[in-house]
Amino acid sequence: MADWFTHHLGWMYWTWQSALFFGAIMASIAVLTVLDLRQPSVPRKGWLPIPTTRGDRLFLAIMSAIGLHLLWLGLAGAAWVAGASVLSAFLAVAIFWKG
Repeated sequence: MADWFTHHLGWMYWTWQSALFFGAIMASIAVLTVLDLRQPSVPRKGWLPIPTTRGDRLFLAIMSAIGLHLLWLGLAGAAWVAGASVLSAFLAVAIFWKG
């Protein structure tokens, strides 16, 4: 199995951070799927200008995190990128809680 990954995904530089990131996205999609099957999401209006469901808020949180990281890299370079991750986590909590 490891040979298959090396052969087919060897072109990509995988680190534990990238594996954690993609694993977290897959886990959050799985959790949202289970939640939606148990209790369907109802659109609600928070401080975001549109009514959103849980899936919408997840998408907006991921896109906001990507934008924040790119902005961070553009302004501060690679210096302490973990700061962008901390800000992204707070932003995701705000989007899910009040968005």
